[in-house]
Amino acid sequence: MTALVTISLAATPAAPVELLRQAMAEVAVAQVRRVDARWQPAQRDCAGLVRFSLRQAYRRIAPARLASPLFASRSGPTDFADAETLLGFSFVGLSRDVGAAEVRTGDVLAFRQPNEGGDVFHLMLVVAPADRAHGEMHVVYHPGERDAPVRAGRLSELMRAAPGEWRPVPQNPSFLGVFRFKEWTS
Repeated sequence: MTALVTISLAATPAAPVELLRQAMAEVAVAQVRRVDARWQPAQRDCAGLVRFSLRQAYRRIAPARLASPLFASRSGPTDFADAETLLGFSFVGLSRDVGAAEVRTGDVLAFRQPNEGGDVFHLMLVVAPADRAHGEMHVVYHPGERDAPVRAGRLSELMRAAPGEWRPVPQNPSFLGVFRFKEWTS
């Protein structure tokens, strides 16, 4: 865990978007150690981690942006969006091939699992090292179960050792791909 915190704090971002990415990663990583009381218990799931981390990053770096909702939905701007809505309206897909996507801190890996009551979507936040030659990418995520802790792990382990339906590889039909917050795609 210490290595993950070091990864998220090592960069010296130059651009405002890079500062936002870094702040988002720091917030997400902090949830692994101890969940922030400001993150409402009813919102603690994978999409909630993404929403909370984004809001806290903007609160720290560009608070004026929070004067209007950060997210979009079918009916317009919104303060709440589940994983499916985030992917459909507030994020843009980059690739289903993690190696070809130029994955950066703050991007998310998205999955869709079929379920009798409707598809279940899952998001994992990427935390990339400042120096990729000397560090590994990690993912930070909430597994979705009530009172479950936020988890973190190496992306390489996820790709190699996770159950098939959770591997972020093009051969996995449940893997939707790498997505980026639309405001960060200029």
